[in-house]
Amino acid sequence: MSPQVCYGWRNFLLRLFGARIGKRVQIRSTARVTYPWKLTIGDYVWVGDDCVFYSLGEIVLGSHVAIAHDVYFCTGLHDYTKIDFPIGQKPICIEDEVWIPNDVFIGPGVTIGKGSIVGARSTVLDSLPPGMVCFGSPARPVRPREVSR
Repeated sequence: MSPQVCYGWRNFLLRLFGARIGKRVQIRSTARVTYPWKLTIGDYVWVGDDCVFYSLGEIVLGSHVAIAHDVYFCTGLHDYTKIDFPIGQKPICIEDEVWIPNDVFIGPGVTIGKGSIVGARSTVLDSLPPGMVCFGSPARPVRPREVSR
């Protein structure tokens, strides 16, 4: 716990425990990271309140990524085909210029392509292509993202 404006302090603590964090990253104080040494964040990233990085596997966020509140990154899974349900992991990769709004679940092994947007309260169980607006449960590409420059 730290005051909301102490982004540098939180970045320092996460780096101290092995996270690789770029410049101008802002992580809200209520975000939680299971294993910081398995987290990589690019430059100019914002992470909202109550986000969870369940990092049994690697989680990589590119640059210029916006993560809203209550987003859950889950790299852990169980092998349901075995009697003892052994735990495993698969990495998650969020490429550059992605926006993930509130209440999104991102499952193991998912890559979200550059410039895509995921709709609020979506469940992302499969990788999503670049440059698309995607939403649903499970999330699917719906239309191209049109960007004006």
